Amino acid sequence: MVQYAKSEAINRQKSAAKSVGQFYRLTGDTSMKEIVVIGAGKIGSTIARLLAHSGDYKVTVADRSAEQLAAIEEHKAVVTAVVDIADSKALVELLKGKFAVLSAAPYHLTVAIAEAAAAAGIHYLDLTEDVESTRAVKRIAAKAETAFIPQCGLAPGFISICANDLASHFDTLESVRMRVGALPQYPSNALNYNLTWSTDGVINEYIEPCEAIVEGSLIEVPALEEREEFSLDGVTYEAFNTSGGLGTLCETLEGNVRTLNYKTIRYPGHAAIMKALLNDLGLRHRREVLKDIFENALPTTTQDVVIIFVTVSGRKDGRLIQETYANKVYSAVIAGRMHSAIQITTAGSICAVLDMLADGSLRAKGFVKQEEIALDSFLANRFGHYYAQDQHGHRAAS
Repeated sequence: MVQYAKSEAINRQKSAAKSVGQFYRLTGDTSMKEIVVIGAGKIGSTIARLLAHSGDYKVTVADRSAEQLAAIEEHKAVVTAVVDIADSKALVELLKGKFAVLSAAPYHLTVAIAEAAAAAGIHYLDLTEDVESTRAVKRIAAKAETAFIPQCGLAPGFISICANDLASHFDTLESVRMRVGALPQYPSNALNYNLTWSTDGVINEYIEPCEAIVEGSLIEVPALEEREEFSLDGVTYEAFNTSGGLGTLCETLEGNVRTLNYKTIRYPGHAAIMKALLNDLGLRHRREVLKDIFENALPTTTQDVVIIFVTVSGRKDGRLIQETYANKVYSAVIAGRMHSAIQITTAGSICAVLDMLADGSLRAKGFVKQEEIALDSFLANRFGHYYAQDQHGHRAAS
């Protein structure tokens, strides 16, 4: 009985703690988890910084580019390693003995990193939006003894956690509509767009087929189509089909919802220009050319805003009800440095999932879907708290 009471007290303390660090301090466990972050780009460097400044993780940042690694902020909890992902033996050696690997690498490297994680016997998390890569990770996870949690970013990622939470409020579902965009606050070119994250990822989601549920059936729809306009806080936006944002939610809700779709938010006019570039000029077949154009013509910015807009309708107690989650996240200073909104939301999301895995809140074996994560627990986490709706976001029901 005494042991049971003690265990219950620890569980209550664990639930009250908003971070792994708080839980460790409550229980006397001061060990630091060793993490490998693959990719030293904008998101990978932010992940490493957030984890290092938390005081609870030792981070190795790995990349094939010594130049990229040289730009990583110096911190006593961070080391760097030059590793070519194509060298599977070297990658496995780097991962052995670590708690987890977090992939912030381009989507086409996803499978190689997941296979190395399985071979090293450690947990695996990634940010990929690529559907085929996620299916491969699921196959790898089926034989693994550790957790494989893909799609831990903003969309896919947080958007699925949020949508699934709203969907759980209904007796039966009619529609789930998910809209997300990372936009410059001050657009200044014809595309009304600045580079805020992976160029490869943006191009991929504009080209690959998109999953959706239409009239109860899971189908594929073309990217950049089914354009719509809406207004939020007095600003007009457009939204259109893009690939990968739904994550595994189609699979989870198939048979339980009539309509389920995901669209990317941009300022009006963006989709038309992208369709001309990809279709009329044939750049969908020359991705490297399009990437080069983007990276040399579109400036990056930290003055951005992430828009999250999820609407779910269904029946509750016999009545047709609609609930909406709307939120805007802006760039901000964290640990003394300005971070863009897309850095904050993407890196914050995967760090929150890692925290929850580390403190035992998530299943530690097999394939873990984003929608298995409880929204309240995610938002209570120290990294998930970056999504907090203090002054810009709100929930509305009608």
